[in-house]
Amino acid sequence: MELSWEWYPALFATGLVAGWVDAIAGGGGLLTVPMLLATGMAPQDALGTNKFQSSMGTTMATVQYARHGLLRWRDVSQGVVATAAGALIGAACVTRMDPQRLRPVIPVLLVGIAVYLGFKPDLGREARPSALVGALLRWRASGWGGGWISPEAQREARWLFAGGCGLLLGFYDGFFGPGTGSFWTIAGLLGMGWHLLAATAYTKAMNLSSNLASLALFLATGHVRFGVGCVMAVGQMIGARLGAGVAVKGGARFIRPIFLTMVTLLAVKLLWDGWIRSR
Repeated sequence: MELSWEWYPALFATGLVAGWVDAIAGGGGLLTVPMLLATGMAPQDALGTNKFQSSMGTTMATVQYARHGLLRWRDVSQGVVATAAGALIGAACVTRMDPQRLRPVIPVLLVGIAVYLGFKPDLGREARPSALVGALLRWRASGWGGGWISPEAQREARWLFAGGCGLLLGFYDGFFGPGTGSFWTIAGLLGMGWHLLAATAYTKAMNLSSNLASLALFLATGHVRFGVGCVMAVGQMIGARLGAGVAVKGGARFIRPIFLTMVTLLAVKLLWDGWIRSR
């Protein structure tokens, strides 16, 4: 089915806004998936095309965060590999299990994240030691240095964090998906004690890994509409570049309200889809 030309400006604008939002707080799919479905394309094609265009925006955001020194390959490589592996396993499991069983559960977790952050206004404003990581490292006979994690312990902690969260959240992203970015961000804040900007940057790199793994499957099955996807991808990349730049300049105070807004909107949508509309 060919779209009339009137759709393309709207698709570009949607990609632009979604790329800006996604680079800062995630949740751009709340805008892009309904727009793609509104064109009348099949749900599988809409999801595949969405993965294609969002991967382009996530790539741009990741590059921008790396250019500002917030991402280094040696710090994210293990997470990238674990996340891609988890996403492929999760996507493969979709054919054997029904991911819709997760739909009523995920919004509850997202509401929990929003409420927790609402009562923790200082969380993510600056880096801090992590009690969780400290407990894991003490169990492994590693020590603290002056109340902060030593460089050696920090590397070990990153390996544990990247491997565990990468496999788990990568699997979730490949299996179901909504809210993955929010879970990555809160994991970075609590698990590693990062400030919000660092957690956001790391989230983009992990999102990119799982998105590309999932996109490979959509490409293999022919569920990507390249004409539509390329138009939206241009908007995504422009929006992502602008959004990442604003996030770097604004820091945690700028990211936090947008992040909370997107988490809340996603929770409301999933609650509506899973608990209300389905009844």
